[in-house]
Amino acid sequence: MSLPAKKKAQYTRSLNSYARYSGMAFEMFFIIAAGAFGGVKLDEWLHTKPILTLTCSLLGVAIAFYVIIRDVLRTNHHSDHGEKNTD
Repeated sequence: MSLPAKKKAQYTRSLNSYARYSGMAFEMFFIIAAGAFGGVKLDEWLHTKPILTLTCSLLGVAIAFYVIIRDVLRTNHHSDHGEKNTD
């Protein structure tokens, strides 16, 4: 592989990594925001301020971490075996 082709491949890999991890960050943000929003709405409906907001926010954080860890492990598994992630 020539030097320009190596640089292009390296640039493409770093761009793909950037896109993958920023997508994970947005995914994490939206999961936590959905949990917090759901908690606020449940608190308004059931008049239990701030109990369900805190509970649903923490549940959103736990779910977001689970999803991110699962995605990272899946990505590492595919890269370890030389497979492409087709998701």
